[in-house]
Amino acid sequence: MPPTTASFRQFAARLRAGAHLAGTFVKTPTSHAIEILGQTGFDFVVIDMEHAAIGLAALDQMLLAARGADIAGVVRVAEAAPSAIQTALDTGASGVLVPHICSRERAEAIVAAARYKGGRRGFANTTRAGAYGAVGYEAHKAAQDQETACIAMIEDVEALDVLDDILSVAGLDAIFIGRGDLTAALGGETINDPRTTAVVRSIMVAAIRHGVPAITICSDGEDARTMAALGATAFMMGSDQGFMAKSARAALATLAELEGRDKDAH
Repeated sequence: MPPTTASFRQFAARLRAGAHLAGTFVKTPTSHAIEILGQTGFDFVVIDMEHAAIGLAALDQMLLAARGADIAGVVRVAEAAPSAIQTALDTGASGVLVPHICSRERAEAIVAAARYKGGRRGFANTTRAGAYGAVGYEAHKAAQDQETACIAMIEDVEALDVLDDILSVAGLDAIFIGRGDLTAALGGETINDPRTTAVVRSIMVAAIRHGVPAITICSDGEDARTMAALGATAFMMGSDQGFMAKSARAALATLAELEGRDKDAH
């Protein structure tokens, strides 16, 4: 039997509460990977519309699969555009991950785009998020504000000087520390570069000071333990493509060993 995880509707609340959550990226425009990851026991997937060829039709099917597998489907939108955020949430996303948030103004803008109360999200309850009109006007607004997460990506060196401004924005549910972009900007070669880790430590300190949960990508279990010690509460490991590539290489290596044994036997 697959592990039992909480309902996708509880994702935002658990994230805000600092629960330890396990996630991964999904980069292939298919529902199957999400179903498998949900059955495996992951808490959430991030559907990557920034760095993968995922269109709106595929997104629709992928979020349907997430709900079917009872796993939170978070959408990394390609840009901090209100229309992109609204489309993702209306289609049934459990949250949005917005890249390159490097100012208070941009953080305020994405929160406003993701929220009804106190925000500027365009209203529609005739969507998947509103059960195609079955959820009433006020009930839909309240449920969406409670059940969806707005997550800012901190991945630019410019953001480091204004972290307190960003983290003090009301309604920002969490940050995602983009160790890849930060490492590239700092001239490193891996996300474990000491310069990157020093920056991550300073971001974590600020996030803890403001009570904002932090998510980050991890290379392996040891790296995840290091990030947890620094203050991260949600952890992403790999991607659907990465998992497939790793398993494929392992399968080929096994066959290569078999071929070697056969040659030795002759």
